[in-house]
Amino acid sequence: MSKAEFIRQNTSVMPPPLVPEIKLHLAHEAVPLWQKTEEELGEMGLAPPFWAFAWAGGQALARYVLDHAGTVGNLRVVDLATGSGLVAIAAVQAGSASIVATDIDEFATTAAEMNAALNQVSLDIKLEDVLHQQPPPTDVILVGDLFYEKTLAIRCLTWLRQAQRQGAKVFIGDPGRSYLPKEQLEKLAEYNVPVTRDLEDAEIKRTSVWQLRA
Repeated sequence: MSKAEFIRQNTSVMPPPLVPEIKLHLAHEAVPLWQKTEEELGEMGLAPPFWAFAWAGGQALARYVLDHAGTVGNLRVVDLATGSGLVAIAAVQAGSASIVATDIDEFATTAAEMNAALNQVSLDIKLEDVLHQQPPPTDVILVGDLFYEKTLAIRCLTWLRQAQRQGAKVFIGDPGRSYLPKEQLEKLAEYNVPVTRDLEDAEIKRTSVWQLRA
């Protein structure tokens, strides 16, 4: 079965609660899909299917971008760890000049491509770990919900600082994950985001959008 067919069979098309303008292929339950993904690939211990859910940080960041189009309007944008493609799609709808959506998971890049088509937008999707590379020339980097693990958070912040030194502005959506470097951030907005109880400790997550301070 192709990854696209697997996604179609195991998700439904619906809008994230905080961003009803955008439609995504989303799963109703995490654990059954996680198990099916392991069976499909013949591997155990895989990462959760991040691509199949509208995470709180991504929803908040997408909402902020749509409501503050000047954040990305006519600018070159990178969406780091795009997952479902939600934030990247929001950036296109808000008028970005170009958008690169990156992820290390082939299911994610496939889902992002399918979700872009659903919303009649085009994304430049890259299946690669850009944290191992020099940050590309860009004006804005968007990061949704990526500070949940210590090593990843350190790598991410180091890369984002390098991108900032090259001239990029960095915006982060996060519901208060353990390794979010709040002392280095400026809070721009807060939202109450409905989320899947399968994945979070509450049905509503108070989620902030931040900008990385110089």
